[in-house]
Amino acid sequence: MSDQDEQSENRLRKELPDEVPPSAETPGADAPDGRPAEHGPERRSGLTGRQRLVKGLWPPRLTRAQLIVALLLFGLGFGLAVQVASNSESDSALRGARQEDLVRILDELDDRTQRLEDEKQGLEKQRDELENSSDQAEEARRQTLEKERQLGILAGTVAAQGPGITVTIEDTKGAVEADMLLDAIQELRAAGAEAIQVNGVRVVAGTYLTDSDETVSVDGNKINAPYRFQVIGKPQDLEPALNIPGGVVQTLEKEQATVTVERSSKIVVDALRAAKRPDYARSSSQ
Repeated sequence: MSDQDEQSENRLRKELPDEVPPSAETPGADAPDGRPAEHGPERRSGLTGRQRLVKGLWPPRLTRAQLIVALLLFGLGFGLAVQVASNSESDSALRGARQEDLVRILDELDDRTQRLEDEKQGLEKQRDELENSSDQAEEARRQTLEKERQLGILAGTVAAQGPGITVTIEDTKGAVEADMLLDAIQELRAAGAEAIQVNGVRVVAGTYLTDSDETVSVDGNKINAPYRFQVIGKPQDLEPALNIPGGVVQTLEKEQATVTVERSSKIVVDALRAAKRPDYARSSSQ
């Protein structure tokens, strides 16, 4: 080899380093033993990806606003659950009813609505008569007398007659109690009964029933079985009201009592209550 060739080879060796420094390795290159090179933050922390995910999610870091929202959502869900349960209980009584029973209940509701509508129209008619009458004073007196008779029927101070039903309850076992008879009275009132008497005792707004010595007392008057209700009202409304599923008739029959309902075009309610003068109340128009 000539001197010129040796000088060229020495110059080339000085320009090319013998080893590549570790800092100059290409990112992502494999290690000398063939395993993937570990570098960056993962290498420094010593955690795998799954461990870093778990560490980021637990324990949870809730802010005050997030906690309040969570409590509100819990309260809302609890309220909805209670409402659904309540609706389910209220509807369970009708789920087992037959189709004809459901139709009867709907008819009764329609009849009640019609009665309220008729009453509204009657009041509007009275108002128009007062407004259009040439002798308003005389018309007012006539309506006052008519209203007095109506209130007398409701208060039990005036006898009444009209269409209605007679309900007879036979109680050979002595199982009928005051609350059962009271349920019958309330059901009849709700169905539009205008006058009621039970075994010769007039039923009014303040009537109360109690159990007394294996019998029942109505306003302090003892009555014995059979219990006979004479009721004035629309028979087509009164009878179905007692026979609704789970109603008065079914409840009494469970106690082995016998219930008979008879419709009539003329029912007489002639048991009277003495008019009581109030001790303190006075008309505000005086």
